[in-house]
Amino acid sequence: MSDKPQNAPSLLIAPEPDAEGLTQTVSGLNEAGAPINLPVVTEKPITLFLNNQEIVTSMTLGDWVPELAVGYFLNQNMLRQDDQITSVDIDDDLGVCIVRTARETDFEAKMKRKIRTSGCAEGTAYGDMMERFDDIKLAADARFKASWLVGLSKAINTTPSLYLSAGAIHGCVLCKAHQPLVYMEDIGRHNAVDKIAGWMFLNKVASQDKIFYTTGRLTTEMVIKTVQMQIPILVSRSGFTAAAVELARAADLTLIGRAKGKRFIALAGEQRIDFDIETGGEVGDVEFADSPSRQRAQQDK
Repeated sequence: MSDKPQNAPSLLIAPEPDAEGLTQTVSGLNEAGAPINLPVVTEKPITLFLNNQEIVTSMTLGDWVPELAVGYFLNQNMLRQDDQITSVDIDDDLGVCIVRTARETDFEAKMKRKIRTSGCAEGTAYGDMMERFDDIKLAADARFKASWLVGLSKAINTTPSLYLSAGAIHGCVLCKAHQPLVYMEDIGRHNAVDKIAGWMFLNKVASQDKIFYTTGRLTTEMVIKTVQMQIPILVSRSGFTAAAVELARAADLTLIGRAKGKRFIALAGEQRIDFDIETGGEVGDVEFADSPSRQRAQQDK
């Protein structure tokens, strides 16, 4: 399978839901007992090596493997921004990807400190992911116009994707202003983030004028990785954890969640937002149509 999908007109990189190997057809029955054939996403183990050291085996969709590996090592603070990658070798039969660098590396001690993250597909963090966190200064002059959200959400949500065709998938999108640029998917949102981080590193893409959009919830892992990528604005259609909000405020990251239509909630970095639209709603607490409390109220009627 090629790792280079056919690009959508508005995207540098778009999902390729019909690509061979990303889904398989499974037979079953629907709620009426009628037979159906359903596309389901694949899970493939890939073992990542940094030079001669085995680091982790991750369950992944199986595409964009070099980008995934490089992004993973960057977000684990195992690669530095000034590192020179000499080669990336993949053995599909063994399910192995080896990233080699000019600098010698040894992370035996770091790997003893292992954290299971809240990410889908059992994300794992090694060592101290916060070791560079306090030193990163995000662009203070970056802007997010509220009016961009409608166009961004529509473009992302209507792009052909595995999420739309098969479900059981997370998406992350690198954006600039109102334009989505790079849309990656995977069974775990941490993998989708790492693919974009790796792509940016390998293609020397600037980060301080970008926006990061995720379909998943806003957790500490999402905040830490966005800050490490030096992207100043993080947006999600899902909700927040309290720890993620605290970290975002400490890093001065603009954190926008529950983004739906013209509506959203910002809990950190609000000074970067231009509130340039009229929503027609009242200022104050916002209750969404799909919020748990609203759903319970409808069920009680």
